[in-house]
Amino acid sequence: MPYFVYRMESRPIKLLRKLDAFDSFSQASSYAKEARAGLPEGILIKVIFAENELQAEDLLSTPREAKIIGDDD
Repeated sequence: MPYFVYRMESRPIKLLRKLDAFDSFSQASSYAKEARAGLPEGILIKVIFAENELQAEDLLSTPREAKIIGDDD
């Protein structure tokens, strides 16, 4: 499965744009670090491991549940 690198823009709505895909995490990570240089506020570069572009975009678009810290007992 490839590692996809996406540009995410949150204003005014969340926009995803695939920048590239790589076979190894180290290549994807290096590319993402270079792409992050000088980005304006509100734009993120994300690396995601997925079977295909559709799954990658679905994973990036799905809100993650907040972790619960502590014990309620």
